[in-house]
Amino acid sequence: MKKLFPLLATAVVILIATAASAQSTSQIPPQEPPITTRFTGTLRTKFEYQPSEDNARFSVRTARFGVGGEVYSHLSYKMEIDLSDEGRIKMVDAYVGARLYKSLSFSIGYMRVPFTVDAHRSPHLQLFANRSFIAKQVGNVRDVGASFQWRPDTKIPVNLQLGVFNGSGLPEDLAQYWTRHFNYSAKLQLGLARNLNFQTSYQTTRPAHVRIHLYDVAITFRPGRWLFEGEYLHKNYGDAFPSVDAFDAFFSYGLPIGGDAIRTVSFLGRYDYMDNHSNGLPATSGLLVTNDIRRHRATAGVTFSLGLPFSADVRLNFEKYFYPSSGIPSSLDSQIGPSDHDKLVLELMVHF
Repeated sequence: MKKLFPLLATAVVILIATAASAQSTSQIPPQEPPITTRFTGTLRTKFEYQPSEDNARFSVRTARFGVGGEVYSHLSYKMEIDLSDEGRIKMVDAYVGARLYKSLSFSIGYMRVPFTVDAHRSPHLQLFANRSFIAKQVGNVRDVGASFQWRPDTKIPVNLQLGVFNGSGLPEDLAQYWTRHFNYSAKLQLGLARNLNFQTSYQTTRPAHVRIHLYDVAITFRPGRWLFEGEYLHKNYGDAFPSVDAFDAFFSYGLPIGGDAIRTVSFLGRYDYMDNHSNGLPATSGLLVTNDIRRHRATAGVTFSLGLPFSADVRLNFEKYFYPSSGIPSSLDSQIGPSDHDKLVLELMVHF
């Protein structure tokens, strides 16, 4: 027994010390790991039917996978690819960023150029199954470059972005692209009221021998369950090609359902328009030509947001196209894409 007492006393001391150490450790707030990692994914699959052409198709429009996070709380990073961007594998984002001083931050790499509003929406944030003309044809650009962002702590929310980019805009040109003529952009966002946001932006590009200037302005209004947005873009080619005007306006009304299967039903309408548009690359004649013919479009839709632990929408849209009266779509196939006809679209979007 005398030999057991020292052993028991030693065991009790060890238990008390272990408990005290655990208690003191629990009071120390857990520290963030030196490198954080967040994975994201977006999948958009759709079925489309074109009554005027009497054809239909299934397609995977988006299959994005990305990773992002921070490195020792000093650098941020994002890398994302799309395994099915219109059937091709494309890089979406590949950049790093850092906070330089208080409200000033900096990013460098392959990213969306700070220009326009609708073109900046990721696929899971889009309200319609297909993008507006501004987002798809006229103002949709990603490029390699650098951008600065200034978000001061003021009563009126302000976000100013400035960027300089190579001007290639094409992932296959990124590795061996040298230039003497950079592209520049600037974008200003103002929160005029709690539910009212104003944005304006400017971009100048030179895809070939012509310097192009683009101007954009947009207003977004969110009263209650409603959402209204209008955006106007003007594209000037100097004397090389007629100026292009593009317009996009839409509304959305979200009706909460609160069910286990369907959380919200949204009713949507959109009108968008674009002039004859050139991508700025000359034809064999050396002159700029029309790549997208002038058109109007009206879209009506309903979206069912599913009651799942991740974002999932079922989008049903009908698009009606209006072309110049001088010709019908079947006689303008060289300037009208195979998908630019009246269509019914059923889309499933999943984002996690």
